[in-house]
Amino acid sequence: MTSAPSSRADSPADEGPAPAAEPIEPVDSLILHSTDNGVSWLTLNRPDAMNALTWDQRERLIGRLADASADPDVRAVVITATGKGFCAGADLRGPPPAGGADGGARVAGDVARMIRNGAQRFIAAVLDCEKPVIAAVNGTAAGIGAHLAFACDLVLAAESARFIEVFARRGLVPDGGGAYLLPRLIGPQRAKELMFFGDAVPAAEAARLGLVNRVVPDGELAKTAREWAERLAAGPTRALALTKALVNASLDTDRGTAFAAEATAQELTMTTADAQEGVASFVERRRPTYRGR
Repeated sequence: MTSAPSSRADSPADEGPAPAAEPIEPVDSLILHSTDNGVSWLTLNRPDAMNALTWDQRERLIGRLADASADPDVRAVVITATGKGFCAGADLRGPPPAGGADGGARVAGDVARMIRNGAQRFIAAVLDCEKPVIAAVNGTAAGIGAHLAFACDLVLAAESARFIEVFARRGLVPDGGGAYLLPRLIGPQRAKELMFFGDAVPAAEAARLGLVNRVVPDGELAKTAREWAERLAAGPTRALALTKALVNASLDTDRGTAFAAEATAQELTMTTADAQEGVASFVERRRPTYRGR
């Protein structure tokens, strides 16, 4: 699937889109995919454009995340990128026109619909993926690229990585879930500081703020991501999926609702083969062997 050049933006804030005349390559070459040891690796591969995200790349990533949820042989996901950029935002040429079906002028509601069906749907696909998702941030993550990283369950960053809330620089509000994600990660005042000023946040500072789990030397990013992902892939997959859902929901619910969800999740987990293996291994004093079932 390819996307024709367009003058409109998927998410209006872009850090560095490529010139409109440049042809867009087939999406299969722009989103590299492989599965190894139960880990699905999704790699953005537009290094010359700092991995600015096109419409068809976004759709392919959404599809791959849904596939990972449904595939019992996939037990963890890593999202990373080639080159010096993780994702510089949305590519200006990315989506089909946001106007009417005939390509006419935009009317009230078009932009909101575009955001709901585009950037927000994309971030929701990461949050709702039933497998743990690791972001291995190899370079600049700006705009929707930063929100892609923050939506992941765990964030590893290379020392050269940086995170930028570019929207205010363009006279825009954050989209792609930014105003939802950041206050939950670092609190409202810190989130406002990043969003109001749009300053680049180096990896070490991002870790101090709580946006990143760990910072590693650039040359060790892939190795560390593989180690973490394979540890997750060797774990009790359904228990991890339900744990992820409980934590994500807990930030939006009261205590009673959270406790009820926890009890239900534990009852569901206890029916899995992995839970039975976990209890048996404890009794038998041996290391458990989980199979994701």
